[in-house]
Amino acid sequence: MTQLLIPGAINEYAEVFTTTEDEVLAALNRETHIKVELPVMLSGQLQGKFLSMLSHMLSPRRVLEIGTYTGYSAICLAQGMPADGMLHTIDINEELEDMCFRYFCRAGLEGKITQHIGRASEIIPAMDEVFDLVFIDADKQNYHLYYDLVFDKVPVGGFILADNVLYDGEVVLPAEQQTKNAKAIHAFNEKIRADKRVEQVLLPVRDGITIMRKIAD
Repeated sequence: MTQLLIPGAINEYAEVFTTTEDEVLAALNRETHIKVELPVMLSGQLQGKFLSMLSHMLSPRRVLEIGTYTGYSAICLAQGMPADGMLHTIDINEELEDMCFRYFCRAGLEGKITQHIGRASEIIPAMDEVFDLVFIDADKQNYHLYYDLVFDKVPVGGFILADNVLYDGEVVLPAEQQTKNAKAIHAFNEKIRADKRVEQVLLPVRDGITIMRKIAD
């Protein structure tokens, strides 16, 4: 993961005509690829700029990210928050905590990002917050759980994003050919489609990202 789901030439063209990474994100991208396992998990230029653009459009005061990795998407999402905004990001891997914080500082965002280390299933219920925007990008088999845990913490009109909703394109394969993660993602996609409390659009950006707008409690 992640396969290129659109022709390489089209992806390259899209990147050429998308604003390039700033210096901090480019450095984080490079260090992640050199030093960290599974660098394909990093959002990268195209998806990162999409997240940043969406954040600028929504100007969310409170953001929750489930799955920090090396902090690339957290930086992108924090870029569009107002001066009093705060992003909470959760990851189970304590070994990457210092690296993330170092880049949050380089981006001048250390005062707007709070890191949480541990299981999201335990951390989220203890949060006394209302989130304008939630980004789910963690272990795929628990997407359904994270969605349920955050739903009541998002107001009507708020947004929930889910990453990797195409899972390398495996979601369109027959069930017997899907991995456990792909089956979990497909089940999550079916769950969202059936949930009349949200309206959603699945975009084939990178590995697929679904935008959900809460329209009812």
